Amino acid sequence: MSNILTKATVLVLNRNWQAINVRTPQEAFCMMATNVATGLEIEGEDHIRPVSWEEWIALPIREQDEAVHTVRGQIRVPTVILAVNYAKVPKKRPKLCAKAIRERDGNRCQYTGRVLHPNEGSLDHVVPRSRGGKDAWENLVWSAKEANQRKADRLPHEAGLKLLSVPRAPKEMPVSALIRNTAEVDDWKLFLT
Repeated sequence: MSNILTKATVLVLNRNWQAINVRTPQEAFCMMATNVATGLEIEGEDHIRPVSWEEWIALPIREQDEAVHTVRGQIRVPTVILAVNYAKVPKKRPKLCAKAIRERDGNRCQYTGRVLHPNEGSLDHVVPRSRGGKDAWENLVWSAKEANQRKADRLPHEAGLKLLSVPRAPKEMPVSALIRNTAEVDDWKLFLT
């Protein structure tokens, strides 16, 4: 199977034209062929139109288009599709990782209050793993490396430290806020803020 079909390069919009997901061309073709989605023919901001599967497979291949070869000939790979019967914008929390904890805590050590460069800080388990602490939003904070070493496997008060604020899970956000155009698809810029 061609590598082009398995890379997540197709932006999915709900019926209100809001970004809700990213799919592979293979998944997009299945959605289009079963009338769950229509492809968007995009030729600049002024020419965007939904196209049925039957019309899509007959579209000419332009110079900038990716295409797949089939027994019927070449088919243009969509960059954006429209989920025709879906109106919601799903919500989601950022993935729990060091970068997300650092962003939640504003790059600030939660013990000293000092703003840190990313390489000056590390994750700290408020309740250490050795004492049953979990990898959870409510138990992880961004900490200066020296404060983290001082605390070691103790609770903050045992090390003479006090948290600036109680760590909490961030609020759920519309998934559109979490979609990143890592493949740098020009057509996506029309739909992502």
